[in-house]
Amino acid sequence: MDRFGVLVFHDQHFDDDQQISFSRQLGMLEEATGDIMSEKDRRLSMDLNDISNLDKNGELLPRDDRRRLFGLGNLLWHSDSSFKEVPAKYSMLSARKIPLAGGNTEFADMRAAYDALDDATKTEVHDLICLHSQIFSRGVLGFDDFTDAERAKWAPVRQRLVRRHPNTGRLSLYLASHAGGIEGWPMPERGLSCVT
Repeated sequence: MDRFGVLVFHDQHFDDDQQISFSRQLGMLEEATGDIMSEKDRRLSMDLNDISNLDKNGELLPRDDRRRLFGLGNLLWHSDSSFKEVPAKYSMLSARKIPLAGGNTEFADMRAAYDALDDATKTEVHDLICLHSQIFSRGVLGFDDFTDAERAKWAPVRQRLVRRHPNTGRLSLYLASHAGGIEGWPMPERGLSCVT
């Protein structure tokens, strides 16, 4: 992981319990708090983040279902859990049913993105702090149907725009759709800078 950033293991047939067991070998699991499913509506354990468009009975959520509309934010390019004060160290994705079209997962090497910046830009962004929240990413899609409790739960958290990998020392950018602003920058400039 330190060298490549993404590892792909083909033809692995996990069930949920096996995925949880394997994941625990990599460290403590974060609780799946990045969706708006109530405990009673969840299909999966809180140890798994369910990004599907199915309800707890395996039925397709209606197009106007609040849970489905919120989940559309997962289609935006993002860094998993950047909206949490302590973001995930790793993300392990495992598809159970793959659609015939769409559903692709893509990865961007933010180390290479940082390396490609000119020296003046590297200096300018080095100490910047972005504000990350799911409120921002869902707002890009026009979803603003949040309860007061959800707004408090996803209040913006501060994340460095440039991060240093603890093992390799390489610098990388840390931004995506959850980033809605840069501290100290005017809103039009900071919004465009973090989301593009």
